[in-house]
Amino acid sequence: MPQTPPIIPIGPLQLDGEQLVYILGPCVLESEEFAWKMARAIHGIALERGLKFIFKASYDKANRTSIGSYRGIGVKEGCRILGEIGRKLGVPVTTDVHSPEEAEIAAEYIDVLQIPAFLCRQTDLITAAARTGRVVNVKKGQFLAPWDVKHIAAKIEACENNKFFFTERGTSFGYNALVADMRSLYWIREAGYRIVFDATHSVQRPGGLGGTSGGDGILAPVLARAAVATGCDGVFMETHFDPSQAFSDGPNQVPFDQLSSVLGTLQAIHSVVPR
Repeated sequence: MPQTPPIIPIGPLQLDGEQLVYILGPCVLESEEFAWKMARAIHGIALERGLKFIFKASYDKANRTSIGSYRGIGVKEGCRILGEIGRKLGVPVTTDVHSPEEAEIAAEYIDVLQIPAFLCRQTDLITAAARTGRVVNVKKGQFLAPWDVKHIAAKIEACENNKFFFTERGTSFGYNALVADMRSLYWIREAGYRIVFDATHSVQRPGGLGGTSGGDGILAPVLARAAVATGCDGVFMETHFDPSQAFSDGPNQVPFDQLSSVLGTLQAIHSVVPR
């Protein structure tokens, strides 16, 4: 029998299936000034369109194709910046964590601790994040079937934390390619879990440019529209003022000057989807 997903409170908003929640921001913290500029710009669009969003950015891109790729500014400084942005703008913030030690540090500042897709089976990391009491977002690994997320859920629930959700970010499809299976959104929701669709990483081509990952950013809004029409609780979408100059995952990010229009379309679709 289908299970009704619980409502997940996240600061001033909640993941409840009624109002679409957006997770928006750049891939990585390029600098403190850059982070503030992006956060304020996205916040302006959110106010204008009356939507709820969680600001996202990574303090460390631990999973990079090349040893020479930009990583980030580090866990302590990065989380400090994100925490300050969240407090001053009044929005929840999220970032990915890569070890139990990082989860403990991040929990002091961060509303939603994100478990990267490649680490979604790492029990020590998942339980450490869960024990902080923060909301946990687990990105479903590209190698994982939708119905297998129940084992991840059991690990979090074993830590007496029921504030978690999953993010679909595509499934491995041969080499250097991913495919987004919209059935996954339905199956995970039917299993009783909140589900967010990651439009950015679903169009990624891991290692597709040799030393870096490629992607089809132009398709991110297309897949986001399909996901919202299928039925999801939120949309994860990275954006940048100039994706061609982004320090990480530029080919997948939505240009900021297109973001408002894209979000407006998603809002319109969500308004007619039965819930």
